[in-house]
Amino acid sequence: MKISIKFLIIAVFIFLTNCNGKKEKEVKLNTLSLEDQMIEAYTEGVKALNNGDAIFAAKNFNAAEILYPQSIWAQKSILMSAYSYYSQDYYGDAIFELNRFLKKYPSSPDIPYAYFMIAMCYYELIIDEKKDISPLLKSKENFQIIINEYPDTDYAIDSKYKILLINNILAAKELYLAKYYLSREKWIPSINRFQNIIENYSDTEYAPEALHRLVELNYNIGLIKESKKYASTLGYNYLSSKWYKESYKIFNKDYQDPIEKIKKDKNNLIFKKFKNLF
Repeated sequence: MKISIKFLIIAVFIFLTNCNGKKEKEVKLNTLSLEDQMIEAYTEGVKALNNGDAIFAAKNFNAAEILYPQSIWAQKSILMSAYSYYSQDYYGDAIFELNRFLKKYPSSPDIPYAYFMIAMCYYELIIDEKKDISPLLKSKENFQIIINEYPDTDYAIDSKYKILLINNILAAKELYLAKYYLSREKWIPSINRFQNIIENYSDTEYAPEALHRLVELNYNIGLIKESKKYASTLGYNYLSSKWYKESYKIFNKDYQDPIEKIKKDKNNLIFKKFKNLF
């Protein structure tokens, strides 16, 4: 009985000690203002980001935003959280944070940056354009927003360049499909794909070939007028292109490249002179 009372006293003592410890911790936590707690969380986020721990960094930045939402640092915390995810290829999480930022702070001066980051996230998600072009289209859409609404920013310059690259990929996909239909003698779908290239991706490297294929295809199915129309467009815009020369041969079977003709004549002359040496 004495032993049981002894154990009971020890248990009560441990319980009271733990309670006092918790109270001391709570008092210590409450001595920090919300702003100080926010700064502490933000600082921890920066440290974690520098150490490559994107998840822990993002959580700290989110905590900083929640602790002091009326502060200017709350806006920056969301962007830092998004960048933390982006830096370690968590593009879906980064896009979520950035879209949340756009809704929560629509008048922020960092809006162009947020759109650019969203566009870059989708751009990084481009894996196989033959299977899924949605990241391409979403990336292009956000780059276009920057060009249209924030043309005087540095982001607009890079956005134009990125759109050119995206258009090249989209044009390559159209060309691939057009040739696929062409190989199966499906003329109309093939023509539509080639036309889509010259209408929507005329600034890409695939436009001259698309025009040549339309010249060739229309000529072969008897639409001579249409064929000549595309040949004229090809000659006007890409006179020095190899595809113009290929198209010219369609209407002039005896056509020979002047440069190639000069080289051939020169070689014949060298051969004749060589024979005369013996």
